[in-house]
Amino acid sequence: MAIELKVPTVGESITEVFIGDWLTPEGQSVAEGDPIVEIESDKATMELPAPVSGTVTQVLKKSGESALVDEVIGYMEEGEVSAPTAAPTEEKSEAVASTVAAKSDGAQPAVMPAAQRLLAEQGLSASDVRGTGPGGRILKEDVQQIAAGKTGPPQSVEGDRTEETVSMSPMRRSIAARLVEAQQTAALLTTFNEVDMTAAMALRKKHQEAFVEKYGVKLGFMSIFIKASIEALKTVPQVNAIIDGTNVIYRNYYDISVAVASGKGLVVPVIRNAERLSFAEIEVTIGDFAARAKKNKIAMAELEGGTFTISNGGVFGSMLSTPIINPPQSGILGLHTIQQRPVAIDGEVVIRPMMYVALTYDHRIVDGREAVTFLLRIKEVVEDPQRILIEV
Repeated sequence: MAIELKVPTVGESITEVFIGDWLTPEGQSVAEGDPIVEIESDKATMELPAPVSGTVTQVLKKSGESALVDEVIGYMEEGEVSAPTAAPTEEKSEAVASTVAAKSDGAQPAVMPAAQRLLAEQGLSASDVRGTGPGGRILKEDVQQIAAGKTGPPQSVEGDRTEETVSMSPMRRSIAARLVEAQQTAALLTTFNEVDMTAAMALRKKHQEAFVEKYGVKLGFMSIFIKASIEALKTVPQVNAIIDGTNVIYRNYYDISVAVASGKGLVVPVIRNAERLSFAEIEVTIGDFAARAKKNKIAMAELEGGTFTISNGGVFGSMLSTPIINPPQSGILGLHTIQQRPVAIDGEVVIRPMMYVALTYDHRIVDGREAVTFLLRIKEVVEDPQRILIEV
């Protein structure tokens, strides 16, 4: 009996997803619970597990195509799994690639839907066209070139001048929409300051070995800035609030969203009630998020909510930027790279490790004075971390 492989519910208000790589292609067996195909929503990427042990018999939706929630995207037959369910990385990559690439044995190459329609209109065959898309996919542009009398992709005059058109993933489309939404619905303004990282770096150096030995994780700057941000949010509660129509909702809890890199782009999981966590608990949570994000294992519930966001562009070498808030939040703190710079201390020029920090905020709810106060509080706490312990 054929078993349907359906797109699961992936989150509130999400009705369409993007089919990623088929980890278990047609004809390959899989054990119950092992991943079959990647499902990309506008917020995260997840894997659809096999409902039973058996063999994938038919793929209805290829990689790169969209599908609706609860839509059947393939079939499998239940049965014993005689072969290993987890093939080596190279073998699995080849198997997945074979479902989307042009075949060398004479089989038809993968054709994107728009290209298929144009082929039919022009009376052409897929074998007449050389695909330039990912994995040899035939794109609409490839067919248009043949229909216009061209024999292949654009010929280069000097160097490589070929072009490639691919669909934006649901996550990238969501990021784009939310960034535009933030710009259009909020009165965004960014305020800057700089922080002397001498004390924070000394604190890490002094206690790093003991910290790692006790907790099994390194003491990073993110836990320090999260703690400092909580102190600043307590001082300026407007930054932790949101606008709801003509009302302002103040939150007396601190769910801190932290931007981390995933295999599909940046995701922003939430550290719930960060004010209740120790430095070690925060570092462990961030490390867990980072590890699971690379494997696209962040759950939808972990991405929802959040009262304030911290984005550390410094890990990529960013010196200065103006981050954009994550609606409906009212503020986001941008961290940047640490650089040795000359600064004036007690009338003398000295070299110190300095970091620029930026607060982008919704000016409808946060005034300039409050934004400056917020960053000054961040500066005070990071430059003298003992303030966190004695709450001054």
